[in-house]
Amino acid sequence: MNDIPLSFLFTFLGVLIFLSGFFSSSETSMMSLNRYRLRHLEKKKHKGAIRAANLLRRPDRLIGMILIGNNLVNNFAAALTTLIALRMYGEDAVWTASILLTLAVLIFAEVTPKTIAALYPEKVAFPFTLVLKPLLIALYPAVWLVNHMSNALARIFGINTTESPITQHLHPDELRTVLDEAGDLIPDQHQDMLLNILDLEKASVEDIMIPRSEMIGINLDDSPTKLLNQLTHLDYTRIPVYEGDINNIVGIFHLRYSTRFLIDEEHDIRDNIKRLMDKPYFVPESTPLNTQLLNFQKQKHSLALVVDEYGDIQGLVTIQDLLEEIVGDFTTNVAEAQQPDIRSLEGGWHVIEGSASIREINRSLGWKLPTSGPKTLNGLMMEYLETIPKGHVSFTLSSYRFETQSISSTMIESARVKYISERVIDEDDG
Repeated sequence: MNDIPLSFLFTFLGVLIFLSGFFSSSETSMMSLNRYRLRHLEKKKHKGAIRAANLLRRPDRLIGMILIGNNLVNNFAAALTTLIALRMYGEDAVWTASILLTLAVLIFAEVTPKTIAALYPEKVAFPFTLVLKPLLIALYPAVWLVNHMSNALARIFGINTTESPITQHLHPDELRTVLDEAGDLIPDQHQDMLLNILDLEKASVEDIMIPRSEMIGINLDDSPTKLLNQLTHLDYTRIPVYEGDINNIVGIFHLRYSTRFLIDEEHDIRDNIKRLMDKPYFVPESTPLNTQLLNFQKQKHSLALVVDEYGDIQGLVTIQDLLEEIVGDFTTNVAEAQQPDIRSLEGGWHVIEGSASIREINRSLGWKLPTSGPKTLNGLMMEYLETIPKGHVSFTLSSYRFETQSISSTMIESARVKYISERVIDEDDG
């Protein structure tokens, strides 16, 4: 060793530090690759992405090979530094040389390479795979031995070391975060629609249905004159048909058929309605919205009657209601436009009907009233008060001020509501 020129030893030391930086940056860049972009590039037949994906399918082998290489070159560098120090300055310089080597490794083989690799993982990882793959083959016996022992130790703690990072999937909440941070990549309107699609599974048809008390239907027990008058003044295209009681719905009538029998004098109007109406389609009130959207598509229906666990009619839901949960209000119903559930007042106050849906209130006003319990404003206020108030009351709930405006014997028909910045909990009976 004493015959080897110092210039060669310094050159060899520089090569070892370079190799250490290569392994360090390889590890960081490969582990920093965006797995979803990697899949995308792999589908586009990007050669570097294909090589990287193949290596990442067994991360235990990849990391084992990189660490074996890195430790080997670092140990050789330490031994070579000691040899150079002994030849140049004797034993007293060994500790100084070790400190200098540590600084050199930290700067040139650890911090700098890893920083660059973390900032530009694709630019580093893809070309490095040309070297990493042959190295994995060459060092496979050592890699297998090391991985066999380390994997056995990891399994003791219940860890699956063979799981590939590129096969992991985003949780819906993580996907929401990705969409929220998409910035200018996705237009705001499209971003809202995608988020609304993800939120469909959080709500059920009970949350968006038209309640039974607001349902309009055709009662076949009515006189022909009343039925004819009702058909000519309806604001809806599809209408439930029942006999005697709304719970006894026998069909759904589409107004496009009405022209076929309005001038038909040979048949009774009731017989014509029965003959032309469609079979009713019933759904449980707990059906998630994403499931119901698929059911509408599969069953080829656009209106469903919502029933509870006892089979009683609770309301109805249409495909338009579902689509508006995704894209927002895209049509205006004439009947609803004549009697809006929410009316704005001065000072930030809003007069809201008791039957108004909490989800609709939140969507219209940008509020965050609780939706996990009651579905209507009346239900929310009654749950808080735990009784039907005999006189007007006011209270604060979750930073919202409530003041009853109209009360019947069975419900709070309307209330004034305002968002307040400070939460003040009190209740005043009037």
